[in-house]
Amino acid sequence: MAAGPLLWLAAALGAAAAAPRYGPDWGSLDARPLPAWFDRAKVGVFVHWGVFSVPAWGSEWFWWHWQGERRADYERFVRERYPPATAYADFAPRFTAHDFQPREWARLFQRAGARYVVLTTKHHEGFTNWGSPVSWNWNSVDMGPHRDLVGELGQALRESNIRYGLYHSLLEWFNPLYLADKESGFKTQNFVLKKTMPELYDLVLKYKPDLIWSDGDWEAPDSYWNSTSFLAWLYNDSPVKDTVVVNDRWCNNCSCHHGGYYNCADKYRPGTLPAHKWEMCSSIDKLSWGYRSNMHIDELMDEANIIEELVQTVSFGGNYLLNVGPTKEGVIVPIFQERLLALGRWLDTNGEAIYESKPWRVQMEDTGTVWYTSKGPVVYAIFLIWPQDNVLQLSSPTPSPATQVRNLKKKERMHFESPSWEGMGWEGPTRLHLETGENTAVGITYFLLWDGFTQSLAASQVQVLSLFNTEQWVGLGRRGLWSAIEQVGTRLPFCSC
Repeated sequence: MAAGPLLWLAAALGAAAAAPRYGPDWGSLDARPLPAWFDRAKVGVFVHWGVFSVPAWGSEWFWWHWQGERRADYERFVRERYPPATAYADFAPRFTAHDFQPREWARLFQRAGARYVVLTTKHHEGFTNWGSPVSWNWNSVDMGPHRDLVGELGQALRESNIRYGLYHSLLEWFNPLYLADKESGFKTQNFVLKKTMPELYDLVLKYKPDLIWSDGDWEAPDSYWNSTSFLAWLYNDSPVKDTVVVNDRWCNNCSCHHGGYYNCADKYRPGTLPAHKWEMCSSIDKLSWGYRSNMHIDELMDEANIIEELVQTVSFGGNYLLNVGPTKEGVIVPIFQERLLALGRWLDTNGEAIYESKPWRVQMEDTGTVWYTSKGPVVYAIFLIWPQDNVLQLSSPTPSPATQVRNLKKKERMHFESPSWEGMGWEGPTRLHLETGENTAVGITYFLLWDGFTQSLAASQVQVLSLFNTEQWVGLGRRGLWSAIEQVGTRLPFCSC
């Protein structure tokens, strides 16, 4: 009699263990659940590095602006800085990576609070930062550094327990195979079959990335790129099938519609809470993703800009991917390091409200200066501007008369005013009185314990935690971060709503 249940249990366990198979179509591929690590990570660093780091002028689109668009300022730059008849290929031997220390990079990114890092394995110029077998003499092993840059950085990051993502451009501006396919109206696929797809498979099999950040998709449909076939293999049979995450740049109409998570556009800001997981990629250098030797300080994001972007992105359910461009020698210049380390210091104190958080039912106050995240029963209110008269007003959380407000470090109680009870509900905002003078300090932390709620919120507790406020820290402005514990209702897949 026992054999029947045992056989049934074995069959059930076998069925549960069998992973679903995904077909080479968007309906099937888009149904794949996003691996959970990505939403938990929240913060990443983007690295744009390649032959474009040699001229280090204008942007990483140097080759296209110079010889694709024939822009006069780029032609003048080359004419004044380099010998006559200089070709873009002549820059490759100067891409030396002499000072590239991958473990130092990994340590920097770790101190910046990054949970994942994305490196350009190949930008639109076609030069590969590993020894691609289909990019003869136009890769970092045959030319320039004579090193496997992709492999070295990957090893260092994994030693530091940082997830590794690989950026890869589908197109190459001046590859003859691609230009011939383009001339045919993308009816031929010689470039895809001989170059793009072999490289993607090689990257996955050789480096086993946690993330593939696709780009260069905008000129051709998915039927040309063979995107759906590749993704079906990636999800079904690749060595990273259970953990790999991809973005949405796989065809000329894929962005914000198909793929794993959505980028939608560079520096995308949705303005409201999207229904789909997304990522904002931004760059410390506001004018370029690659290193520019001619950048000016007012063209760079400061700490205030970075933290504001991070907070707003995470409040709307996104991940934040902040870019730096190293020099041709492999140096991340001090100003970029300083910005990354400033972000890391902020996250050391406030990361509780960022990592593994979810959007709350309200993403921001009407003032636009207070933003919310949540984690389980905890709700965090992050204020970006020090409130007038040292009084912070929060309209969205609902306290009870038993609320206590304390300084987290000193355990000293703070004064606050609860909204008044009018009939069937509370009327007016909660007013938190901040201590005068502390707005000029760094890392002031408060703990506010809200002992109960109205009956509609049962017996939940609310705590509010100020994780950061400052006025005079490298122009960051008067800022602060508060957290609150509050019972939340039904949640969307990545939202505490």
